[in-house]
Amino acid sequence: MEPTTPERESLSGWRRRWHEIIFESDTPAGRAFDLALIASILASVGLVMLESVDGLEAGYGAALRVGEWFFTILFTVEYAMRLLCVVRPWKYVFSWLGMIDLLAIVPTYLGVLLPGAHVLISLRTLRLLRIFRILKLANYLKEAEVLRRALVASQPKITVFLLAIAALVTVIGSLMYVIEGPENGFTNIPVGIYWAIVTLTTVGFGDITPKTLPGQLFASLVMILGYAIIAVPTGIVTAEMTRRTPDREEPVSTQCCMACSAGGHDADARFCKYCGAPL
Repeated sequence: MEPTTPERESLSGWRRRWHEIIFESDTPAGRAFDLALIASILASVGLVMLESVDGLEAGYGAALRVGEWFFTILFTVEYAMRLLCVVRPWKYVFSWLGMIDLLAIVPTYLGVLLPGAHVLISLRTLRLLRIFRILKLANYLKEAEVLRRALVASQPKITVFLLAIAALVTVIGSLMYVIEGPENGFTNIPVGIYWAIVTLTTVGFGDITPKTLPGQLFASLVMILGYAIIAVPTGIVTAEMTRRTPDREEPVSTQCCMACSAGGHDADARFCKYCGAPL
């Protein structure tokens, strides 16, 4: 038996045609399919929202549930077609968008066994990420990759920063517990740490506030310190993004690989840069 190579892992006939329609948007049929898909996603999520309104659910509950099952069956058929239109279905199943597509149909079936699980259908809104391909904003995929690399490169610095913040809020919470005491609402050190986090992040719920003058002066210093601390992780990530942004942007194609369903290829690419299959 002749071994399978990336060059041989291609589609033909109706599978190639449906792959172009379902996975790509360069053709009128592909664009129409994706626009219809987004309209269906919005309509299905809208039905879930309407079903959560007591008055509407009481009067139109049966119709809303019929609509919910209609879209679930529609998305199930679409998911099955996606599996049929790729060379390696498991690559698609375990891809990020593949798992989102699966989550779009599972909640309704789970709702039969677990009452209340159908509300997870709102996860279908994540499928709207496909709009980037429809609007030919594929270059954002490259920008997302720059952001991902910047976050990964910033991880050691941000980890050290978060550890320093954890130590800082522990010290601040302990000091506020000593200054204010249980009689002013700071009943223990964990409560003081909670107040320190809320104050340092400038959220300021106001459920616990210092009552004494020393406590208020100390709280003022913590508030000012919070503004300085918030800028630190932003600066770290921004510096990494600036360092990793390429000087010249290359055009990106909207074409998806027929073998692994990966996107974000260069406009002149003939083979997938992830698995080597022909595009």
